Amino acid sequence: MKLHQKKYREEFGHFLVEGEHLVLELEKAAEHNVALQSSHLYVTEAYANWNGPFRTTLVSARQMAQMADTKTPQGIVAVVPVLPSLAGKGDQSLAIYLHEVQDPGNLGTILRTLGWFGGFRCLLSSGSVDPYNPKVVRASMGAIFHVPMELEVPLSALAARYANIACLDMEGRPLSDAAFRDFDCYVFGNEARGVPREELLRLQAQPFTIAGCGAIESLNLASAVNMCVYELKR
Repeated sequence: MKLHQKKYREEFGHFLVEGEHLVLELEKAAEHNVALQSSHLYVTEAYANWNGPFRTTLVSARQMAQMADTKTPQGIVAVVPVLPSLAGKGDQSLAIYLHEVQDPGNLGTILRTLGWFGGFRCLLSSGSVDPYNPKVVRASMGAIFHVPMELEVPLSALAARYANIACLDMEGRPLSDAAFRDFDCYVFGNEARGVPREELLRLQAQPFTIAGCGAIESLNLASAVNMCVYELKR
């Protein structure tokens, strides 16, 4: 129950994975990741015959209701070790940097997209939503086990790591421009405030824009990232 709170996830180094689909994704990931093999599964009678690789404990429906984050739990929850945040030296994947992203659904959806296309890592600034928040984990649909993540990455640290940085801006070149594929790191801002302009200038981030009709002010953050990732892989 303590793992519902970020401070205890950080203290104990574990998070919760709930539901049959996510547990199946966890099992697939554990085949190639030794760290995940120490996960502990808790099930109700409905899943008593679950034949998986993890140590399993049978609990009552009342206990499951206390452990689960959803209102109507399926009856299967795993306690999973938090994977180390790897700096990825020599890693050839493209970096998607998220500055103070707040919405769990947005982050989970972005991770799901990065996991679908592959070849990306996700960098999160301080002040971002915890990627091990149950809502993020559910929205990622298991991608959280497959997308390399780095947490608490300062925006100011990007210049030393990446020679070519891009961002989105209403005045930028169109996303369809071939030059959009020439960067190592793509920076996206907070849902309401974006990225501080002075920081983008300091990083010499090159602006690009997703063309629209202009009838509304902006795109949803996850939608914008998804379009950019698709364009990079197109």
